[in-house]
Amino acid sequence: MRFRFILSETWTSLRRNVSMILSVTLVTFISFLFIGASGLLQVQIAQAKGVWYDQVEVVVYLCPDGTSQAPSCASGKAPTDEEINDIIDVIDNELHNEVAKVTYVSREQFYKDTFLKEYPNGQFNGRTLTPADMQASLRLKLKDPTKYQVVSEVLSGRDGIEQVEDQRQIFEPIFAIINRVTMVTVALAVVMVVTAVLLTGTTIRMSAASRRNETEIMRYVGASNWTIRLPFVLEGVIASLLGSLLAVGTLAGVVQVFVTDWLSQSVRWMPFVDVRTVLLLAPALVAGAVILSALASVISLRRYLKA
Repeated sequence: MRFRFILSETWTSLRRNVSMILSVTLVTFISFLFIGASGLLQVQIAQAKGVWYDQVEVVVYLCPDGTSQAPSCASGKAPTDEEINDIIDVIDNELHNEVAKVTYVSREQFYKDTFLKEYPNGQFNGRTLTPADMQASLRLKLKDPTKYQVVSEVLSGRDGIEQVEDQRQIFEPIFAIINRVTMVTVALAVVMVVTAVLLTGTTIRMSAASRRNETEIMRYVGASNWTIRLPFVLEGVIASLLGSLLAVGTLAGVVQVFVTDWLSQSVRWMPFVDVRTVLLLAPALVAGAVILSALASVISLRRYLKA
């Protein structure tokens, strides 16, 4: 009987405050849309780092024939096979804990496998280049991609080595941009969540004030505080629940249309989030919206119930 009464009171309150309930729903929707978007961005970054960092290598560029700005290439000649083997021995002896695999890429191999794929006619800046114009290198696959600095300290400046480059540096600016976008999204989400909490509390107080006579009668006949309070709390919870479900549905739709059906079909070399990722985030978004709404409602009604 009490449960039916609470549901009846909740339904009555919802019908009387449609416009205010809609405002709470919309603010919750926008707030958790931003929160969900920032969460998806972080998952996207984690997925991209996991795949890219497993594939990137440290590239040890060997001195080319001719002039070079590096002091270690002062001789003006590319290292001989014996000198290259000496460098590989240094890697095997001093970096065996960091380096998992060493691959030598000759000038001819680089010209055929890399340069001609990007420039099929062999022309670059108005010149027709040959394998002799290329630069040999050693490709190091690290056991731990974060240990680049150790490799750089051992190899940089050695005779025959012009430069040691970590391919992760190519991706770091991309991740930095995405992280900044995520921070902006989180900041907007925080502002919107605070707005949603304040609006929910104000809406519930106004709803309770509009039914003050009814709640006073309930108090006189011995109804407990929770019996009086619960319909109003449920009012805010239902509005926030609808808003969070709308946010989840919108995120799923955007990911499906713009990421799964479009972006992932065009950019196949990068892993992307999908609708399954949204569904994994959905329980946290819905639970967060419901809990915040319930807390805001309870706190806003405490002073009213003590009056």
